[in-house]
Amino acid sequence: MVNMGNGPVRTDKPKNIILLIGDGMGLTQISAGMYANGNSLNLEKMPVTGLMTTYSYNKLITDSAAGATAFACGCKTRNGALGMTADKKPCRTILEQAQSFNMACGLVATCSVTHATPAAFVAHVQERADKEAIATYFVEKPLDLFIGGGLQFFENRKLDQRNIRRELEGKGCLIYDYRDKKLSEVPFDPAHPVAWFSAMDEPDHILNGRDYLPLAARIAPDFLKKRANGKGFFMMLEGSQIDWACHANDGKRAIAEMLDFDAAIGEILRFAERDGETLVVVTADHETGGMAIEQGSNLDSLALDFTSTYHSASMIPVFAYGPGSKSFSGIYDNTDIYKKMIAALQW
Repeated sequence: MVNMGNGPVRTDKPKNIILLIGDGMGLTQISAGMYANGNSLNLEKMPVTGLMTTYSYNKLITDSAAGATAFACGCKTRNGALGMTADKKPCRTILEQAQSFNMACGLVATCSVTHATPAAFVAHVQERADKEAIATYFVEKPLDLFIGGGLQFFENRKLDQRNIRRELEGKGCLIYDYRDKKLSEVPFDPAHPVAWFSAMDEPDHILNGRDYLPLAARIAPDFLKKRANGKGFFMMLEGSQIDWACHANDGKRAIAEMLDFDAAIGEILRFAERDGETLVVVTADHETGGMAIEQGSNLDSLALDFTSTYHSASMIPVFAYGPGSKSFSGIYDNTDIYKKMIAALQW
């Protein structure tokens, strides 16, 4: 196990924050990924660890909407609600606060950008299923960067026939999609906001060829740093489909998704080590599937089992690196992720 320490940190206050969320990633998903990868993960390089409770306002077992809202807003809400308090009032997100300070902001996900976790940082809706309504928030306060699926909710809308993509382009955003350019072919011009859509609806899973997350993790921080022009940036990156693999009780796919997410973590840590002013936080909204590594497993062959096809209430690990990272040790609630990020930025 290799510990990076805190790299060339020049200050106790970060200029940038990168929050990485492995949807559905509990300790067993992490363990299985590590054992399947030569007993090594990039996660091991992070010097600060903690544990977090995940319950929502109305359920011991949270969903991704309430879990991500806790990270984004620092408040408990009902399962299914995004960017809303339990009494159905909009709550200001850390991304919206960052925009008010003229920081650059970005979202990266291996799901639709209108899906629960990324949507919780930009939208304020009572039902996570309202994906066309969620898409309108992307044009109300345009991001500097977003990468993920969900193009149909911007182009082929049943709700109002608006073309949100064209509206964003009218505001200067350069938008590309999987039909005309691979992510590696997109010209990331820091003079303009940039978006790349990876699918019309939800991107395919890693075993079917999806491969853009580590590349996005390499590109996005440097791009956002240039866009920020010295004012710092906030970025959320989600490895979305660890959750989906575990809902399907597909251990092989869960490990592949875990390793894809860990490769993205490695890219982010390399940026943070060079930069010296970036706080990196890695966690999950909840565990999915009640995954267990069964008797008879060895490092070359894992026998995985599941106790559920839904989420569990297990506490979730938190990992942190960089200026402000020390406050993420200990045991605390998921709403404290927001509070600790805000405290680190001294807002």
